[in-house]
Amino acid sequence: MPSFEISQIGVVRNERTDIQDTDNWGAVRSTITVDERFGEACLQGLDGFSHVEVLFVFDQFSEPDGHLEPRPCRGRPDLPPVGIFAGRGPRRPNRIGVTCCAIESVRGRELTVVGLDAVSGTPVVDLKPVMTEFLPVGVEQPGWVGDVMAEYFRP
Repeated sequence: MPSFEISQIGVVRNERTDIQDTDNWGAVRSTITVDERFGEACLQGLDGFSHVEVLFVFDQFSEPDGHLEPRPCRGRPDLPPVGIFAGRGPRRPNRIGVTCCAIESVRGRELTVVGLDAVSGTPVVDLKPVMTEFLPVGVEQPGWVGDVMAEYFRP
């Protein structure tokens, strides 16, 4: 299999530092500082959007172990086992995370967002504005997902 090298474009700063504290991200305010190599105008125009997709690396988690056997979501035995690509957790083959966040402000190379589920110091590998035309219609999911995620983005 080919491999790819990805460089971080910025870093997350917020009050969250415990990688085991996995709920209540809804009110978390994070500032992403984009690397100076992209220039002071790298975020110009992003302030016209309400949301941004933040792609980041779960770098503070250990390398994941086997992915062959389905496991219960969030390690909860009361939930059905799912394969590695049927979940969004940090123990992934390439440890890439993605979250759609509300944009609070854009200033130079600093982007402040609300609802980013990444701890302080997390490397950011890309930012993409959320555009209506790319949003899916008719999203469906198993009933248990809503129950599991009820506290995830709650303030």
